[in-house]
Amino acid sequence: MSRFFSERFAELTPYTPGEQPRERRYVKLNTNESPFPPSPRAIAAAAKAAESLQLYCDPSAKLLSEKVAGRYGISPDEVILTNGSDEVLNFAFMAYCDMAHPAAFPDITYGFYKVFAALHNIPYEQIPLCDDLSICVEDYIGINKTIFIANPNAPTGKILPPSEIERILVSNPDNVVVVDEAYIDFGGESCVPLVHKYENLLVTQTFSKSRSMAGARLGFGIGCKKLIADLHTIRFSTNPYNVNSMTMAAGLGVMEDEAYTQKNCQTVCENRHFLMQELQKMGFDMTDSVANFVFAKHERIEGGVLYAKLKEKGILVRHFDQPRIKDYNRITVGAREEIDALLCATQEILEEMK
Repeated sequence: MSRFFSERFAELTPYTPGEQPRERRYVKLNTNESPFPPSPRAIAAAAKAAESLQLYCDPSAKLLSEKVAGRYGISPDEVILTNGSDEVLNFAFMAYCDMAHPAAFPDITYGFYKVFAALHNIPYEQIPLCDDLSICVEDYIGINKTIFIANPNAPTGKILPPSEIERILVSNPDNVVVVDEAYIDFGGESCVPLVHKYENLLVTQTFSKSRSMAGARLGFGIGCKKLIADLHTIRFSTNPYNVNSMTMAAGLGVMEDEAYTQKNCQTVCENRHFLMQELQKMGFDMTDSVANFVFAKHERIEGGVLYAKLKEKGILVRHFDQPRIKDYNRITVGAREEIDALLCATQEILEEMK
């Protein structure tokens, strides 16, 4: 770092994104991207919007906010559109956490929570998962902290039902509970219907996974009107033009093609079931994932070794060095031909290990 870098950030450890290599072509199953292209309507709408890029985008995102609100049965002032769901999560840390309102989240979860807390100098508690890598709801009852729960959790893929989230909400009435539903469309039950019941609930979702728009960077938050007004205050104080015109148009296009999204989600769920079955036949143990990835380990090979050997064979998966999960790899559910390539390479590696 330079000598000009603020001492406030001298100890900051930034988030590490999944590998995005360009030096060779990989079967890329490491960043939970969709194996399907965006809806043709999204592509056409983005191309049309490109004709007017000399103009600023709509800072209110009026049309897209109305479309999202209609999809989820809420009013437009109960939704905020952001540059990926990471941005609304960042806004939530800024708006609802400080020295008097520390953050709390699982010790094994989305890595950006810890980074956001450190970035904003927010005290935080990392609450250990259970031995089976599930979230123990009792650990969050009445803790009086701003709580962040990825549901389904990443990288485990395990989920809490809304009834368990309600227990957390009821027991922490003076703190916001943020439920990060980036993977909810692959078999989980959303907590969005609870936002009219609990004023301290903020739900975040993304267009990156189920709607095939990871490269467009579009996310949103849903909560009561006052919560969303708080987040808009942060947004207009940082970047009011946070969602660009082409992304906004693509978002509208994909929202108008819900059948396309649902069909792709169903295919991912079917592929997930197939992948888990085949890995189990090879002797892998897995968590009960309801996301677009599986979290798997094998007693005969270390997670880091399997990751490296798969990479040598042109297959990318995600490995984490945390002690409790170092034996696991997170594998994105791709298209069938990608899954077949993974399974073939994995079988070869296991044979070589004998």
